[in-house]
Amino acid sequence: MRDIRFCGRSLEELGDLPAVAKREAGYQLDRVQHGLEPTNWKPMPSIGSVVREIRIMHEGQYRVIYVTKFADAVYVLHAFQKKTQKTRKQDIDTAKQALKQLQNEA
Repeated sequence: MRDIRFCGRSLEELGDLPAVAKREAGYQLDRVQHGLEPTNWKPMPSIGSVVREIRIMHEGQYRVIYVTKFADAVYVLHAFQKKTQKTRKQDIDTAKQALKQLQNEA
Protein backbone atom coordinates (compact mmCIF):
# COMPACT_ATOMS: atom_id res chain seq x y z
CA MET A 1 0.00 0.00 0.00
CA ARG A 2 1.32 3.42 -0.97
CA ASP A 3 1.28 6.50 1.22
CA ILE A 4 -0.88 9.50 0.38
CA ARG A 5 0.83 12.87 0.28
CA PHE A 6 -0.92 16.18 -0.06
CA CYS A 7 0.52 18.98 -2.19
CA GLY A 8 0.02 22.64 -1.38
CA ARG A 9 -3.35 23.29 0.25
CA SER A 10 -4.98 20.06 -0.97
CA LEU A 11 -5.40 18.60 2.54
CA GLU A 12 -7.15 21.79 3.70
CA GLU A 13 -9.26 21.82 0.53
CA LEU A 14 -10.29 18.23 1.14
CA GLY A 15 -11.14 19.08 4.74
CA ASP A 16 -13.41 21.90 3.55
CA LEU A 17 -15.65 19.51 1.58
CA PRO A 18 -18.98 18.43 3.09
CA ALA A 19 -18.76 15.33 5.30
CA VAL A 20 -20.33 12.94 2.76
CA ALA A 21 -17.99 14.12 -0.03
CA LYS A 22 -14.99 13.95 2.32
CA ARG A 23 -15.87 10.38 3.32
CA GLU A 24 -16.27 9.33 -0.33
CA ALA A 25 -12.97 11.00 -1.26
CA GLY A 26 -11.24 9.08 1.54
CA TYR A 27 -12.75 5.80 0.34
CA GLN A 28 -11.70 6.44 -3.27
CA LEU A 29 -8.17 7.47 -2.27
CA ASP A 30 -7.91 4.29 -0.19
CA ARG A 31 -8.77 2.29 -3.32
CA VAL A 32 -6.01 4.11 -5.22
CA GLN A 33 -3.54 3.42 -2.38
CA HIS A 34 -4.29 -0.27 -2.76
CA GLY A 35 -3.70 -0.26 -6.52
CA LEU A 36 -7.37 -0.19 -7.52
CA GLU A 37 -9.17 2.27 -9.77
CA PRO A 38 -11.59 4.76 -8.22
CA THR A 39 -15.19 3.91 -9.06
CA ASN A 40 -15.69 7.19 -10.98
CA TRP A 41 -12.67 8.91 -12.51
CA LYS A 42 -11.32 10.43 -15.67
CA PRO A 43 -7.86 11.33 -16.98
CA MET A 44 -6.85 14.99 -16.87
CA PRO A 45 -4.42 15.46 -19.79
CA SER A 46 -4.94 19.22 -19.59
CA ILE A 47 -2.96 19.08 -16.32
CA GLY A 48 -0.55 16.25 -17.10
CA SER A 49 -0.42 12.94 -18.93
CA VAL A 50 -0.50 10.90 -15.72
CA VAL A 51 -3.01 13.01 -13.78
CA ARG A 52 -6.45 11.72 -12.86
CA GLU A 53 -9.58 13.19 -11.34
CA ILE A 54 -11.84 11.39 -8.85
CA ARG A 55 -15.43 12.41 -9.48
CA ILE A 56 -17.74 12.58 -6.45
CA MET A 57 -21.43 13.33 -6.87
CA HIS A 58 -23.25 13.72 -3.54
CA GLU A 59 -25.51 16.75 -3.16
CA GLY A 60 -23.22 18.57 -5.58
CA GLN A 61 -20.13 17.68 -7.56
CA TYR A 62 -16.66 17.44 -6.06
CA ARG A 63 -13.30 16.58 -7.54
CA VAL A 64 -9.99 15.30 -6.21
CA ILE A 65 -7.08 15.58 -8.64
CA TYR A 66 -4.20 13.21 -8.02
CA VAL A 67 -1.16 11.58 -9.59
CA THR A 68 0.25 8.07 -9.06
CA LYS A 69 3.29 8.43 -11.33
CA PHE A 70 5.73 8.36 -8.42
CA ALA A 71 6.41 4.95 -6.88
CA ASP A 72 6.58 6.15 -3.30
CA ALA A 73 3.11 7.67 -2.91
CA VAL A 74 -0.19 8.87 -4.31
CA TYR A 75 -0.02 12.67 -4.51
CA VAL A 76 -3.20 14.71 -4.13
CA LEU A 77 -2.77 17.91 -6.13
CA HIS A 78 -6.10 19.68 -5.58
CA ALA A 79 -9.63 19.14 -4.22
CA PHE A 80 -12.63 21.36 -4.94
CA GLN A 81 -16.35 21.67 -5.52
CA LYS A 82 -17.26 21.78 -9.18
CA LYS A 83 -20.02 24.27 -9.90
CA THR A 84 -20.09 24.31 -13.72
CA GLN A 85 -19.85 21.66 -16.40
CA LYS A 86 -16.37 22.77 -17.43
CA THR A 87 -13.58 22.72 -14.84
CA ARG A 88 -12.57 26.27 -13.97
CA LYS A 89 -9.22 27.50 -15.25
CA GLN A 90 -8.27 28.43 -11.68
CA ASP A 91 -8.70 24.81 -10.55
CA ILE A 92 -6.69 23.48 -13.51
CA ASP A 93 -3.94 26.04 -12.86
CA THR A 94 -3.81 25.14 -9.15
CA ALA A 95 -3.35 21.44 -9.98
CA LYS A 96 -0.76 22.24 -12.69
CA GLN A 97 1.24 24.35 -10.25
CA ALA A 98 1.17 21.58 -7.63
CA LEU A 99 2.34 19.03 -10.22
CA LYS A 100 5.12 21.33 -11.40
CA GLN A 101 6.35 21.84 -7.84
CA LEU A 102 6.21 18.09 -7.21
CA GLN A 103 8.21 17.36 -10.36
CA ASN A 104 10.82 19.96 -9.39
CA GLU A 105 11.26 18.27 -6.01
CA ALA A 106 11.57 14.77 -7.50
